Amino acid sequence: MPSLNGADEFNLNNENCRITLPAVIVQNIPVSISIELTDSEMLAGNEVVEVDFLINGEVKTCLMKNGHTSFSYTFSSRQEISIGAGDFLYENEVNPIPLWMSVIPPLIAILIALIFKEVFTALFLGLFVGTSIISFYQGNSVFIALGKGILTIVDTYILQSLMDTGHLSIIIFSMMIGAMVSLITRNGGMKGVVNILSRYAKSPRSGQFITWLLGIFIFFDDYANTLVVGNTMRPVTDKLKISREKLSYIVDSTAAPIAAIAFVTTWIGAELSYIQDGINTLGLNESAYGVFINSLGYAFYPILALLFILILVYLKRDYGPMASAEAKARRGESEQIQNDIHSVADNLGEMKISKGIKTRWFNAVIPVVVVVLGTIMGLISTGLQEVGWETDIGLSKNISQIIGNADSYKALLWSSLAGTLVALVLTISQRILTLKESVDSLVKGFKTMLTAILILVLAWSIALITQHLHTAEFISKILVDFRMSPFLIPSITFILAALVAFSTGSSWGTMAILYPLVLPSSWLLTQQFGLEYHESMRIFHIVVSSVLAGSVLGDHCSPISDTTILSSLASSCNHIEHVRTQLPYALTVGVVSIMLGTLPAAYGISPWILFPAGLLFLYLVVVVFGKKIET
Repeated sequence: MPSLNGADEFNLNNENCRITLPAVIVQNIPVSISIELTDSEMLAGNEVVEVDFLINGEVKTCLMKNGHTSFSYTFSSRQEISIGAGDFLYENEVNPIPLWMSVIPPLIAILIALIFKEVFTALFLGLFVGTSIISFYQGNSVFIALGKGILTIVDTYILQSLMDTGHLSIIIFSMMIGAMVSLITRNGGMKGVVNILSRYAKSPRSGQFITWLLGIFIFFDDYANTLVVGNTMRPVTDKLKISREKLSYIVDSTAAPIAAIAFVTTWIGAELSYIQDGINTLGLNESAYGVFINSLGYAFYPILALLFILILVYLKRDYGPMASAEAKARRGESEQIQNDIHSVADNLGEMKISKGIKTRWFNAVIPVVVVVLGTIMGLISTGLQEVGWETDIGLSKNISQIIGNADSYKALLWSSLAGTLVALVLTISQRILTLKESVDSLVKGFKTMLTAILILVLAWSIALITQHLHTAEFISKILVDFRMSPFLIPSITFILAALVAFSTGSSWGTMAILYPLVLPSSWLLTQQFGLEYHESMRIFHIVVSSVLAGSVLGDHCSPISDTTILSSLASSCNHIEHVRTQLPYALTVGVVSIMLGTLPAAYGISPWILFPAGLLFLYLVVVVFGKKIET
């Protein structure tokens, strides 16, 4: 490999060499600076070469392949950067964005949403503040930065959010579910389900319990859970005068918690990969699956969140804003219920059942079952293509590994399309509706999802802003930099994960950021503290669980979370009202999870003692502070 130390042989100059700096540069965050040769003839016969560049007075040897190379550089303050080689010289003044400013966009969005109860304005203002900050630190004046900030929202962040295949998959899946629900409403299937469930859901208590059971049943994916359960149970809960706020709370608080801790879910692949990376980094002789299984014994928040719903249902008590919402619903004063108690989605304008149509429950149940079973089959199919079946491991581990490595987006797309087509065939074959009427119902269902899709796109865009501004790194740095006892690390990790998920609106993004950060650091801290191996592994297991549990808590509390938004959508509940009424419950369980779960578990107290203690305390909270909601 030839070495061109002086770069004279390359004859570098400002015409044949180009420097590209990242669009967003944040203080004390390493960035990649790209160097590219624009004259291809210069590299004839030399695909890989070494070139010495003078960077701010220091020589740096860069490995250049096909005329391109890059190097990492950290800007700690406003400074000039000079890059030279031969006759080439690049000079530029860089003004990095202060890291603390990274929390401003999500903070603005969250505060505006909570204060004014209007999520579109909140998300847009958060985006606008973020893009304006970026534009200003790119060297523009205040007025130009504000103008460019508005344009950047559309031409950069919304476009990039829509170019993500995962995001597009969720949009298409949501539209398909909306179309299916619209059709099974129009053909009388949903009314038939309501009639059947009404036999068992004869009171608000039993109606809430059946909703909880459905949430547990659809455990394999949180998106499928929220949309299927919310849409299916909404007419039942409306009839029983259960508030939309309570419905969306049950939907939201069963979806992510059960998907996070079940053995066969779309979450487990990501969880196992992060755990495996941590194990590889530390060189531990442990399996990722074994660590995951052991960590479930310390999953206090997801498990307590699921059981807390049962306590509320059993005692028929609520507190905080939820108590007011439930009381209004029972009295028939809820605007959503008053408008049309039997409407499946009155807020979204879905078509209602036509007169003279005979209600048949299977016209709704069969398409929903197709979605559920289709998702599971799709997960197994794509998972088998990825990892295959291993004969030297057990059945449960094989299934978990297959589901964990499956393509959940493909599975959701296939199942939702299949469910919609089955609903269409059932409707036309029984001559309930004509082909034109059926297609019109499907299109009407597509339209009902527009509001939700707009909110999701804006939420994804602001999440991208927080990624570019390194919001999570700022929050992590504040808490992780403090040296502390290893027994406090799990609790700090739980709080940190909750804050990051709350600020970014993404539990998956939080796990992706924090697992590589806290797993190695927590293990090394236990070793420096002189803990024995088994005790260090116990702390390690609790930290693994704390990242997961904190991510779910933050996701539940954040108004910019996609699963929280989907829960509001599926329940036809005002989004900000959903967040406002759910927040006290989520925080109650979160505090109990730390004080009577994560913290004492780190000091060696058995979960067999802590879980009953946590449940008893939550029971007493509801008894003391809860108000009896009359049926």
